[in-house]
Amino acid sequence: MTILPTGLVRPRRWLRGHPLIFDGALAAVVLTCMLCASFAEPGPGHRLVIGSRTPEPSSVVLMVLAAGALVLRRRRPVAVLAVTGVLSTAEFLFVDPPAPVVVSAVVALFTVAASTDRPTTWRLGLLTMAVLTVAAMAVGSAPWYSQQNVGVLAWTGLAGAAGDAVRSRRAFIDAIRERAERAERTREEEARRRVAEERLRIARDLHDVVAHHIALVNVQAGVAAHVMDKRPDQAKEALAHVRDASRSALDELRATVGLLRQSGDPEAPTEPAPGLAVLGALLDTFRNAGLPVEVACTDPESPLPAAADLAAYRIIQEALTNVRKHAGSGAKAEVSVVRVGATAEITVLDDGGGAEPGPAPTGGGGHGLIGMRERVTALGGTLTAGPRYGGGFRIHAILPVTSRTGAPEATGGAATTGGSA
Repeated sequence: MTILPTGLVRPRRWLRGHPLIFDGALAAVVLTCMLCASFAEPGPGHRLVIGSRTPEPSSVVLMVLAAGALVLRRRRPVAVLAVTGVLSTAEFLFVDPPAPVVVSAVVALFTVAASTDRPTTWRLGLLTMAVLTVAAMAVGSAPWYSQQNVGVLAWTGLAGAAGDAVRSRRAFIDAIRERAERAERTREEEARRRVAEERLRIARDLHDVVAHHIALVNVQAGVAAHVMDKRPDQAKEALAHVRDASRSALDELRATVGLLRQSGDPEAPTEPAPGLAVLGALLDTFRNAGLPVEVACTDPESPLPAAADLAAYRIIQEALTNVRKHAGSGAKAEVSVVRVGATAEITVLDDGGGAEPGPAPTGGGGHGLIGMRERVTALGGTLTAGPRYGGGFRIHAILPVTSRTGAPEATGGAATTGGSA
C-alpha cells in the first residue's frame, strides 16, 4: 500500500467520500489542459509556439462537452468512453486543425480499464485505439506518419495499460486485506474453541474430584453418626476418613483451580496430575468407605501416555464413585487395566450388591457417564457402559496408546492383587 504524508491522509479520505467532486475537478483540469493545448502548435527547433492559432468555436464546444462527460466517468465508464470517443472522432473529421479533444478519451479509457475486467479492457481499448488512430491518420491535416498521429496510438494504449495495472493492484490489495481478515477471524474462532475445550476439561476434572470425595465424605459421615453413641472408636475412625477425604478434595481442587491462574501469579500448583501411579491410594479411599475393590493391572512396566494415564485414573475414580453411590451397601467392585497392542482397556465391574438390575441411576441429571465418554472420545477411544446380566453395572473404556511416560503402580506392588475393605 502507498504510504502518504500525514497531511494528505485526511484530504484523500474526504475525496474518496465525495467522488463526484473529485471527478468534477478532474474534468476542469482536463478542460484547462485541452484549451491551453489548442492555442499552441509546434514551432522551429521542437519548440511550442503559444498564441499562433486560435481554436474554432466548434472545437471549444466539443472540448466542453467531452470534459463535462468525464464528471460521470465512475457511474457510466463505458458510456463516457463512447461519448468522448465520438467527440474526438468528430474533431478529427470536421475541424482543421483539430483540437486535443482526444485527451478526454484517454482519461475515459483509463477509467474503463481501471473499473472493469481485463477482457472488456482489451475489447474497448483496441476498438478505441483503432478508431481514433485511423481517424487521425486518414482525415487529419498532418501526414499519416506524423508525430501527432502516432501519439494518439501511444496515449490510448498507455491509458489502457495503466488502467489495467491500477485495477490489478486494487484487486491484489483487496485479496490481501480479505486474507488478513479471514486469518483474524480464524484465530479468534480457534481461541474461542480452545477456551471452550479448556473450560470443558476443567469442568470434568472438578466434577470427578467433587463427586468422588463428597460421596466418600457423605458415607463416612453417615457411619459416624450411626455409631457415635455405641461405638465411639469406630466413629472416630470414620471422622478421620472424613478429614482425609476432605483434605484430599481441597488439594485436588486447589491444583485444578490453579490451572486458571496467570503465569505470573504466586503459588502456582506444581503437583503432577494424578494417574495410575497413585491408583492404590485411590482404591484405599473406597475400601475405607466400605467398598471392597479388587484390581488387576497387567504389564506394570509399560506406562501409559500422560493424557491416557489421567483419563484412566478419572474413569476408574468416577466409575467407583457411581458404584458406591448407586450399587447398594453390599456391592463389590473389580478394576482392571490391560494393555492390548496399541490400546489400553480399562474395565470397572460391580455385582450390584443386591440392587435391582438395570442401569445405574444418574443422580438427577449428573454428568458422570457423559464426562467419562467425553474424556475417552477426546483421546480417540471408545467407552461402553451398561448393566450386566444378573445384576450390576459395567464400564469398559478403550484408550489409544501412542507414547510412554510414567509407570502405573498396582496396589500392593503386585501386577494382580485382590483386596477388600
